[in-house]
Amino acid sequence: MAAKEASKNSPKGESSTAQQKSRGTRQLKKEVVDLRTLLIHCAKAVATDDRLLASELIKKVRQHSSRVDGECCQRLAFYFVNGLEARLAGTGSQLFHKMLAKRISEDDVLKVYNFYLAVCPFNRASYTFANQTFMETSAGHSRVHIVDFGVCTGFQWPSLIQLFGEQGVPPRLRITGIEVPRPGFSPLENIERAGKLLADYANMYKVPFQYQGIYSRYEDIQIEDLNIDEDEVLIINCMYQMKNLGDETVAMNSARDRVLKIMRRMNPKVFIFGILNGSYSSPFFVTCFKELLFHYSSLFDMLDMSAPRDNEERKLLEGGMLGREILNIVACEGADRIEKPETYQQWQARCHKAGFEQLSLDPAIMKLVLWMKKEFYHEDFVADEDNGWLLQGWKGRVLYAVSKWKVNESCADQ
Repeated sequence: MAAKEASKNSPKGESSTAQQKSRGTRQLKKEVVDLRTLLIHCAKAVATDDRLLASELIKKVRQHSSRVDGECCQRLAFYFVNGLEARLAGTGSQLFHKMLAKRISEDDVLKVYNFYLAVCPFNRASYTFANQTFMETSAGHSRVHIVDFGVCTGFQWPSLIQLFGEQGVPPRLRITGIEVPRPGFSPLENIERAGKLLADYANMYKVPFQYQGIYSRYEDIQIEDLNIDEDEVLIINCMYQMKNLGDETVAMNSARDRVLKIMRRMNPKVFIFGILNGSYSSPFFVTCFKELLFHYSSLFDMLDMSAPRDNEERKLLEGGMLGREILNIVACEGADRIEKPETYQQWQARCHKAGFEQLSLDPAIMKLVLWMKKEFYHEDFVADEDNGWLLQGWKGRVLYAVSKWKVNESCADQ
């Protein structure tokens, strides 16, 4: 409801013509430099340790960037130049950990979450995809157990609880929420708060409910701690969390593959997997930087077309989340770089290797997502299907992908 109400004030397609015209007028006055080209030249200077040239370019970018009220490219440049300057000075890890240590208030988390729902369809479409799968998988069963890798605030689950409650005789629902250590957050508090929120919803809709919270790194999960019961329908859910796991640049036996194998050994009825689609994990800095710039240009452009520039929630999202991610990728290396997304094709290969078999995308889900996008959001949002993945993006660039999997019985236990 909050998203629907907020989206009324968000420019959609042709309705943003006046806003675009005013931006065009400002651009004629302000945009005397190509900030993206300047940033790429600066990245090359940083990569070759040409400190004099890099410093000059950083200074020039700063003159034309603006975090508070700037245009899309100016706001983007502000965060990228911060990363380049930190990389040149060798202070990237220090600054990143300082940002992580800042406590984020519950109010701010909720504000940003509602804002994100209002301006883009990514979460809503992903949850719709997941809920439909949950309902189909649990049909005819009296007990359902969902293991959620990355429960965070628990915001994904109230809509599912409501759907179960509207069935008449809902199944007994058990959710095991796994939360990893995160600087700036109190995971134990988050787990307890999410459990209370979900218990209140379950009581409201008269759904028999049980919640268990586990505080652990995903690769350290012990299956026996999950208390899996053979009489339950087991479903694994992991939405947009795996990008922070170590890949082969950290260890040959990567945490990503180890976690997928743990999931395979749990033997779920279905595994729902959402990923951030990114191809900026190259070991070559300039190549990585260019892909990163294209990726975040899409996100900042999406926000610029969907929300006013003085919107406080937009500033929180850009500075608190996107800016922090950019700093981590541009200025940090090795184990300190935790943002390492892969493409959905790469994750598809990993899932097959771990012993999963992909399930096809329901055409009805695709139709519903397309309707949702058209009804509530800007016309430049895109949704498509490829090889079983539900793809979502902006102006042709794929930003997120969701899929569902089952255990491949022909594969030996991993």
